[in-house]
Amino acid sequence: MRSVDENNITETFLSYFGKDTDPRLREVMTSLAKHLHEFAKETELTHEEWQTGLKFLQWTGKITTDERNEFVLLSDVLGLSSLIDIINSSEDGTSSSVLGPFHISGSPPHEMGADLRGDSGGDLVLVEGRILDPDQNPIGGATIDIWQTAPNGLYSSQDEEQDRYNFHALFTTDVDGQYSFTTTRPVSYTVPTDGPVGEILNATGRHPWRPSHLHYIVEADGYRPLVTEVFPDDDPYLDEDTVFGVRSDLVMTYERRLASTFPSSGYALSGQVSEDYLHVAFDVVLSRA
Repeated sequence: MRSVDENNITETFLSYFGKDTDPRLREVMTSLAKHLHEFAKETELTHEEWQTGLKFLQWTGKITTDERNEFVLLSDVLGLSSLIDIINSSEDGTSSSVLGPFHISGSPPHEMGADLRGDSGGDLVLVEGRILDPDQNPIGGATIDIWQTAPNGLYSSQDEEQDRYNFHALFTTDVDGQYSFTTTRPVSYTVPTDGPVGEILNATGRHPWRPSHLHYIVEADGYRPLVTEVFPDDDPYLDEDTVFGVRSDLVMTYERRLASTFPSSGYALSGQVSEDYLHVAFDVVLSRA
């Protein structure tokens, strides 16, 4: 077409699609083109700003590695990750939340009651709960991929001083759908700010802090996989998470208990706890596939 202008360029772009284009791809690309073109027209985007945007994306690609996905982080701080989670969350299950850029596949299997804290220090936490279906029936054989930050606020993939799978574990529920382990209390931490995402946060006057949390990926045959996080109700950043990951049903309470109440069996640390500890009870409901 020889007479493309700002009024017809979107329809011209769409007219170039082949007749065999996948319908869903056509739908997504049509909406993307319409919104992208309207964005450029609404803001009267300059050549310099357009070039800055392209360089920003190029930088995002260069800094991305297997251990750090800056594109995921960018999606997180723009609220896109959480919006997609919200759109795709089921009404009869636990809310999903952001995966984040630091998940490591292949977490080693652990027995129920295993200890993840080791000699890392920090408050000892006993975590337990059940994996349930929407009717509150237990789901046996569900796998729970757990990971968190160390007390220094870093994930193992960020910290050369940590073992690769430090604070990572894979559990499989029993017939009662129960899971349990001990760990150290996660801490609030900042997302990386030494890359393009940090420049966005700085330029817009935003802080980089996330409330402390435990990550979960829960899977079971016949059910929708769930990626989510669990947050304590006393974290100072609970209501201003820089990646918008908090949901009301994902907030739990740390209950401080005396050492004498620690279970005498069923845990790797049974019979060894001499300090007060924190207790967390959190059930996860999976939606049927």
